[in-house]
Amino acid sequence: MKFCIALVFCMAALSTWLFTAGAKELSITTIKEDPYTMTKGSGLEGYCIDLISDLSQKLGFTYKVHLVKDNRYGAMDASGNWNGMIGQVIRGEADLAVAPLTLTAVREQFVDMTTPFMQTGIGFILRKDVVSDESTFSLLSPFSTDTWVGVLIAFMLTGLCIFLVGRISPTEWAEPDTEEHSFTLLHSYWYITGALTLQGAGPHPKAPSGRLVSAIWWLFAVLLLACYFANFNSMLHSNSKHVSIKSFEDLANQDVIDYGTVDAGSTMLFFKNSNNPVYRRIHQHMERKKSYVSNMEEGVRRAQEGNFAFIGEAVSLDLAVARYCTLTRSQEVIAMRAYSIAAPLGSPWVKNLTIAILQLSESGELTYLRDKWWASSCMGANGASTSEGLHPNDLRGLFLLLGLGLGVGLLLALLELLSKARYQAKEGKKSCCLVLTSELNQRFSSGGDRPEPDTTETGKA
Repeated sequence: MKFCIALVFCMAALSTWLFTAGAKELSITTIKEDPYTMTKGSGLEGYCIDLISDLSQKLGFTYKVHLVKDNRYGAMDASGNWNGMIGQVIRGEADLAVAPLTLTAVREQFVDMTTPFMQTGIGFILRKDVVSDESTFSLLSPFSTDTWVGVLIAFMLTGLCIFLVGRISPTEWAEPDTEEHSFTLLHSYWYITGALTLQGAGPHPKAPSGRLVSAIWWLFAVLLLACYFANFNSMLHSNSKHVSIKSFEDLANQDVIDYGTVDAGSTMLFFKNSNNPVYRRIHQHMERKKSYVSNMEEGVRRAQEGNFAFIGEAVSLDLAVARYCTLTRSQEVIAMRAYSIAAPLGSPWVKNLTIAILQLSESGELTYLRDKWWASSCMGANGASTSEGLHPNDLRGLFLLLGLGLGVGLLLALLELLSKARYQAKEGKKSCCLVLTSELNQRFSSGGDRPEPDTTETGKA
């Protein structure tokens, strides 16, 4: 019995040794494209490099990665020959092609492809400043929401300040007992509203403090209106050169912005073989204008330069949008597709690779790799000269001027009242604080009734 068990162990060890000795180093071809495969010193890094490493650990193979010479994914020419990574796999120059290689029916006829390791679709990217967004509240667009809130607060504070100055200043309201106060709270807001429309709404302030607050508010209103109309005019001229592009149909129905995709790629073949009239028009436009690009990097660069929409796989476009904040991706995604690993027809590795990819997906490793290499890091965010609403930081000098004017106006009104209180205290031989308190009580009491004179000995004292 012990002899049989020992014999089984020996045969298993021998089989493992023979399999390991017979396994050759796999030649893997890939294409240089962020973030799938990127150069790092003398080596390579990226999503596909990490994926190859995980698969090799699960299946126990050694490998050597090299970049495809013609920098193409793989398409069949008129003579039936394949180029790119697919061509290398067919000719036996590579055992595997690990890259963002789209699984298509044509490729499946000439190579074996594993289960997909990533799902995607077709979209397009373009600069944000070449797309106009239609808004019902376009009249409010010259200022940001925070700026409008700041203007509303400034309006409320200025009206309240005019009202207080009218109450406190003796020049505005000399005799609270007999005269009627002209600057009520309602009239104060009506007065500064007239200033916003560059129209006067009398009566006007007579005291230096009231005139100072009024002049500061008029200056604030004129400069605010100048900023509003200047930015509004800039937005009108900017939007007149823009078009509204939200879908592929919008892209096909305009001729202001050029568009294209990677030459001889699966995206180009999709539009070429499509029976949809919109997609056919897009392919005819790209053929007529010869607007194809050689690779993904060139397409992103032309989209950043403006007046060009780059069409490609949505997952790759999402990376470009995450890195370059001046770009935006279309909400519409068509022709859902998947990325797979290609191997020669009849390759024994396809089944094992498929199982390993499913295991990586179930364990969350593929999601981790996606989050790792698609992390947002906006670059060149300041490169776009877009017309957008003015923020409070842009008008901080204007708000500071208004705040300083309101503060100085209130201080002048208090000094005027203090001067009157000192004069009355000197004439009546009373305490200045008592006279000032009495004046404030008369001016801010609800009825403004004249207090009864104090004839007691304490009052005289």
